[in-house]
Amino acid sequence: MATPTIAKVTSVSEPKSLPHNSHVEPSPDTKDAIDIEHVPVNDDPRQWSRARKTVTLCIVSLASMVSALASNIQNPSNLLIAKDLHATNNQISWTLAAFMLIQGNFPLIWSAVAEITGRKVVYLLSSALFVVGSAVLALSKTIDVMIGMRALQAAGSSAFLAISAATMADIYETYERGTMMGVFYAAPLLGPALGPIIGGSLSQGFNWRASFYFLLICGVVIFLSFLILFKDTYRCERSLTYCSALQRRLASREPVRRPSESTIVGSEFSENQTHDKDPEKQLQLPVIPEETPSTTHTIEPDNIRLSIKDINPFPPYFQILSRKNNVLILIPNGIVFGFNYCLSYTCERTLANAYGYNALSVGMVLLCLGVGSIAGSIIGGRWSDRVVRKMKEENGGQWYAEMRLESSKLAMLWLPPSVIGYGWMCDKHLNVAAICVMLVFVGFTSIWMYASTLAYLVDANPGRSAAAVATNSSFRGSLAFVSAIIAVPLQNSWGDGILFTAWAFVLAAAELLIIIVVHKGESWRKENEENERKMLSK
Repeated sequence: MATPTIAKVTSVSEPKSLPHNSHVEPSPDTKDAIDIEHVPVNDDPRQWSRARKTVTLCIVSLASMVSALASNIQNPSNLLIAKDLHATNNQISWTLAAFMLIQGNFPLIWSAVAEITGRKVVYLLSSALFVVGSAVLALSKTIDVMIGMRALQAAGSSAFLAISAATMADIYETYERGTMMGVFYAAPLLGPALGPIIGGSLSQGFNWRASFYFLLICGVVIFLSFLILFKDTYRCERSLTYCSALQRRLASREPVRRPSESTIVGSEFSENQTHDKDPEKQLQLPVIPEETPSTTHTIEPDNIRLSIKDINPFPPYFQILSRKNNVLILIPNGIVFGFNYCLSYTCERTLANAYGYNALSVGMVLLCLGVGSIAGSIIGGRWSDRVVRKMKEENGGQWYAEMRLESSKLAMLWLPPSVIGYGWMCDKHLNVAAICVMLVFVGFTSIWMYASTLAYLVDANPGRSAAAVATNSSFRGSLAFVSAIIAVPLQNSWGDGILFTAWAFVLAAAELLIIIVVHKGESWRKENEENERKMLSK
C-alpha cells in the first residue's frame, strides 16, 4: 500500500489535496479534494475477479447466517435448560435479552476498530470470542455462567453482521450494491428461520447442549475460513475514520497505525461512477503553510502507535446520528427488526399453546417467515438496483443516494395489511396453512423494504459504511430488546389480533419516515455537507 506524503502547498488560501498514493498525482479537476469512494489504492478490491468476490461474499454470508442463527437456536430448549440448571423464567429471559442487547450494540466498537486495523483482524478476533463463548456454553453448569457466556457469544457474533455490510461496500460499486446486499442479507435471514428447526432437532435427538456444540463447530469453520481464505478488503485511503486519525497524527507529527501492505499492485479509478465534489465523499487533508519547507513524511510500520481517540466508537456514532436523513432511516430499520423479533417470539407461543405444536413443528412453520424474508431480500435488492439505474438515466446520468429508497414504496403498500391479516388469523385460530401464507407475505414485504433502507445507509455514508451499519445494528438490537420484554405481556393482554394491528400502525408510521427522506434527504445531506465544508475550511 502506498505511503502518504505531504506535498508543499503554494497558497494557504487555495489548499491542495494530499494524495494517498505516491505514484498518483491529483488531476486539475480534483482541485481541493479527492472522491474518497474512488481514491486510487493498491490491489483495489472492486477490481478483484468475480471468483475472489464470490469467495468473500460466501464467507461473510456464512458468518452472518450463524450470527443470526445463534440468536434463537436455544428457544426450543428453554424448558430443558431451566430444568437442568434450576433456572427461573426470568433468568431464561435474560439469556435471550442480554444476547440481543449486546449483539446490537457491540458492533459500535468493532466498526471503529475495523476502520483502523482492517476487516480481517476484527473477523478473526470476533470469531475467536464466538468459539470460546460457544464452548463454555456447551459445558456450563449454572445459569449465571450461561448468561455471561451468551453475552460473550453475542459480542463475538455481533461483528459479522456489521462489518460484513462494510465489506460488501468495499468490493462492490454503488450501482450493484442493491443486488449484492440483497443476496448477502438472505443469509442472516435464513439463520432465524433455521434456528428453531436445528435447535429443536438437536434437543430432541441429544440434549440442549448439542445446540451449542453445533455453534462451536460452526465458529471453528468460520474462524478457519477467515484465516485461510479471506483476503482483507479494507483500504485505509477510503476510510474517513482513518483519514481523520491521519490528520491528527500529521498535525501532531506522530506516526499512525497502518494496516498490513497488500502484495498485488494495481489501482485505477472506477469508470462506472461519477466523482462527486461533496465533502462527505471527499478526502480533506492537512494544509501546509507556504513558508514550510517541502518535506516528505514517511510513516514506517515499525513506528505504529494507536491512541484511544483513534478507536473511540462514539464520534463516528454521533456523526451518523447528526444527520437527519440517517436518523429517519435508522428508526424504521429498528422498528422492522423489533417487529420481526416480536413476530417470531409470539408465533412460537401461539403455535405451542393454541395449536399444540412441538418445537420442531413450530420451527417448520417459522421457516415460512424465513422463506418470505429471503425472497424479499433477493428480489427487493434486484428491484432496488433496477430502479436506481432507471432513475439515473432519467436524471442525465447523475445519481444520488435517495434514489435507492424509491424501490421500497412498492412493499410499503402491502406490509401493514399483511401484518393485520396475520394477527387476526392467529387470534381466530384459523387453519395453520393460512398463517403460513401470511408469514410469507409479512417476511417478503418487510425485508424488501429493509434491504433498500440498509443499502441506502451504506450509499449515503461513503467512507463511514462500517459506522453506519454498526449504528443501524445498535438501533435494531435495542428495539429487539424492548420488543422481547413487552411482547408476552401485550400478547397476554391484547391477544394477537390487537397486538399486530397496533404493530401495523407503527410500521405505517415508520414508512412515512422513509417517504420523508425520499423527498427531503438529498437537501438535508447537502446542508450537512456544506456545514462540514465550512468547518474544514476554518
